[in-house]
Amino acid sequence: MHDESRRIEERVQRLHDQRIKTAVYAATVPFEVEAWQAPGEPVPFEEAAAASYAPFAMGTPWGPPWGTTWFRMRGQVPEAWAGRRVEAVIDLGFVGDWPGNQAEALVHLTDGTPLKAVNPLNQYVAIADPATGGETVEYLVEAASNPDILADNFSKTTPLGDILTAGDKPLYTFRSADIAILDEEVWHLDLDVQVLRELMLELGEHDPRRHEIAHALDRAMDLLDLDDVSGSAPAVREALKPVLSKPAHASAHTVSGVGHAHIDSAWLWPIRETKRKTSRTFSNVTSLADEYDDFIFACSQAQQYEWVRDNYPKVWARIQDSVKKGQWAPVGGMWVESDGNLPGGEAVARQFIHGKRFFMDHFGIETKGVWLPDSFGYNAAYPQIAKLAGNEWFLTQKISWNQTNKFPHHTFWWEGIDGTRIFTHFPPVDTYNARFSGEEMSRAVRNYQEKGGASRSLAPFGWGDGGGGPTREIMERARRLADLEGSAKVVVEHPDEFFAKAREEYPDAPVWVGELYLELHRATYTSQARTKQGNRRSEHLLREAELWATTAALHAPGYTYPHEKLDRLWKTVLLHQFHDILPGSSIAWVHREAEAEYARVAGELQALTAEAVAALGSGGTRVFNTSPYDRAEVVRTADGAPVYVEVPASGSAPLADAEPPQPVSVSGRVLDNGLVRVEVAEDGTLSSVRDLRADREVLADQGNLLRLHTDLPNYWDAWDIDKHYKNRYTDLLDASSVTVVEQDPLVGAIRVERDFGKGSKITQTITVRAGSPRIDIETDIDWHETEKILKAAFPVDIRAPHSSAEIQFGHIQRPTHTNTSWEAARFEVSGHRWVHIGEPGYGVAVINDSTYGHDVSRTVREDGGTTTTVRLSLVRAPRIPDPEADQGRHRFTYALLPGATIEDAVAEGYALNLPLRVADAAGAPAPVVSAEGEGVTVEAVKLADDASGDVVVRLYESRGGRAQGVLRTGFAIAGAQITDLLERPLEEASVDGDGGVPVALRPFQILTLRLRRS
Repeated sequence: MHDESRRIEERVQRLHDQRIKTAVYAATVPFEVEAWQAPGEPVPFEEAAAASYAPFAMGTPWGPPWGTTWFRMRGQVPEAWAGRRVEAVIDLGFVGDWPGNQAEALVHLTDGTPLKAVNPLNQYVAIADPATGGETVEYLVEAASNPDILADNFSKTTPLGDILTAGDKPLYTFRSADIAILDEEVWHLDLDVQVLRELMLELGEHDPRRHEIAHALDRAMDLLDLDDVSGSAPAVREALKPVLSKPAHASAHTVSGVGHAHIDSAWLWPIRETKRKTSRTFSNVTSLADEYDDFIFACSQAQQYEWVRDNYPKVWARIQDSVKKGQWAPVGGMWVESDGNLPGGEAVARQFIHGKRFFMDHFGIETKGVWLPDSFGYNAAYPQIAKLAGNEWFLTQKISWNQTNKFPHHTFWWEGIDGTRIFTHFPPVDTYNARFSGEEMSRAVRNYQEKGGASRSLAPFGWGDGGGGPTREIMERARRLADLEGSAKVVVEHPDEFFAKAREEYPDAPVWVGELYLELHRATYTSQARTKQGNRRSEHLLREAELWATTAALHAPGYTYPHEKLDRLWKTVLLHQFHDILPGSSIAWVHREAEAEYARVAGELQALTAEAVAALGSGGTRVFNTSPYDRAEVVRTADGAPVYVEVPASGSAPLADAEPPQPVSVSGRVLDNGLVRVEVAEDGTLSSVRDLRADREVLADQGNLLRLHTDLPNYWDAWDIDKHYKNRYTDLLDASSVTVVEQDPLVGAIRVERDFGKGSKITQTITVRAGSPRIDIETDIDWHETEKILKAAFPVDIRAPHSSAEIQFGHIQRPTHTNTSWEAARFEVSGHRWVHIGEPGYGVAVINDSTYGHDVSRTVREDGGTTTTVRLSLVRAPRIPDPEADQGRHRFTYALLPGATIEDAVAEGYALNLPLRVADAAGAPAPVVSAEGEGVTVEAVKLADDASGDVVVRLYESRGGRAQGVLRTGFAIAGAQITDLLERPLEEASVDGDGGVPVALRPFQILTLRLRRS
């Protein structure tokens, strides 16, 4: 037989694209269209319905950036169309095929009922099936003219990312709005040909099945009447039935499909637009559920459900109905799909607490798995946190984006820092926006790493990132691929069903231990520094407010614990931990609003704490310590005077002078407090840090060396820092002034000022205080650089085999060598409040109050000694998607802690982030709780969420070893329970004769105790 593959393939493609697809709609009549441009922000339906509309012609430009145009559409189904399937088809002037970042609209009936959304890949709204003829059709269409931020493929900056700079030039041209007949036979033929053609092209050239499909398509195309596609479509479909009905091989891979619509809670659009995106996508999904009984849709992010509940009650009712029918599957159990590295441990716990409670309260469903397809790496505490929240499985996708190393598993057990394991799956289709194309199906099979051990994988299907969701075309593809020779088999099912089958099939799946590090998007640890600082500060202010509100509720008559306010503030902070807000990868509008929200949250939390402290009584001045560790340090009075005080963990003490071990001396550029001696060089770097207790020099070279690197990654500006950034840099060694600014027995400080770059200025105050070896570097930057990153280096005379960085409820060790490509790929990593390096007998920590990105490297000097260098990433200057990212003022503090153990790093990390509070208060209640036992660290103290008055304490083992201790209380208890994160009892805890609760913890174990008051 002659090889006619090329002729056949080209013939099929042309006939499909130019004749079959264009005949899907058999006839059309245009709507009569009127328009009203809403002024400013979006308006409710009622306001739009009452507005005055003007005639609007097709081909007319419309839609200023971020604007809303309402269109009134009126039309009538022709009498002659009786018995046919009739739809409205609307093209707003769509650009490209991504529904998430351009024009999109929600279609309403005149009574305000949302029907369905329209976007580039879903332009229809059902009118009648079958039509009776003569039906009057009238819609009000809320059209959003969101700018296409990706129009230049991230190659150019754009002012369109903020309504303040976007201008008002119309972005789109309305193409058509029609009532149309859907020719169902042609539509099905279109899908038959698509599926077969794509399968054919994925099969090997020597695979008989490929040639069988090709010749079947060729013969079928002979039956297509080009002058009557509609009339000949049934015969063409009949000719294709034999190749569409051949069953898959018995050993074929099974793809479990579940509908999905990844909706970023903010990204290339602001939060206010996400609220509308949810209504549009969820309207589409519930409409599709009405068409397809076998359709199942998985949806996470309780926050988005709440937005729909509050703003679109009719869509919310449809969601509830779909949940009851089993077609809508709440998944994930988190308030939002948060970043996987940056939120603090308690914040990750609250993501699950608030998310899972929402689904239980509103649907009676407890979600079983973690659904995080798009976060930028995952911390090693996740398995334990997830299991303590009642989860059984974990799903993600993003690790497939690794820049260097291919992750070795798709189905595996993930083991966290404490030893907890959770069953985990990465869909080998390598997308969470699958559409069941031939290429995707082939990739899923080819890519699957567990061949021979397992035979099934998951594929979330539907258009996403900005929503859109599954379409009827994708569902039809799934039906055709359910059992088709040459392809993997597709079954649409709930994720819980997939994970149950996958675990049963592969119980001895391999184990991955430690963090799931994404070898990409490493700059998300640093970009948009003010957003990250707002998050860090909010987390600690929430801890502070809860502790002192609990103290007041226990000891102040008449005080009421502010459950509702704290709940609301927590949810605001959790929302802004979304994986494109906290990482700094959103447009300017998003981060401008985030900074404003963090300022509001801080103000409210400061007021709540002040109210709780005031309730304890007045008439004296006390110092309040929110940290879980006793503290002896310098605090400032209201007039700025330093006072050395001693304050118990989670307690308070009078503002009274305590005796420091030794006063601070300042001589020239030398600060000495008897514990450390710090010498500042003329260029403003640290020329020497001597640990007087250990009698050793800490630094191997200039300390606090500020280095300005060129920082232009290969593609994703705000997301990425690529390794070549290290090759071009400038050391900031020209200090304009080095001045002693404080010389007191309790405090010595030297200020260093520098001007550099494009008008940038940095002022750093190096401070040593009595009684503390911690050297604080308070930093004030006026930043005006572009495509740069600023790092602060501490080269330490230590031979450290690894670094330890704080993560959620513990820390992780990373090698300082680059023996393998896996270690080399970790050239930028994340940590929370501290990074520690050490050799046997001696260690040093670098502590911070707001940054996350850092790197650690090791070199051997000519004298044979080893230098281990910790470099904090302070601020970046990416230009896409926010051209003004990080510009302006930044204020933060980082510190060097010589002679530090891990325990010291933990304690000082809390201390720097939880400054002592001085307030007017007379009461001296005992701390609500205090922990006895090394490594037993209290993370949260609060009243139970059920308003029972029980006290809930969350603690963990912080050193990485076993710990035994006792939790002491400042109130009488009647009993104690160990609970899960949702404060549900797991077992009774013992109470000793003194009213304490003995605890025994494995390394990094998290323990939640519920204490009943007597």
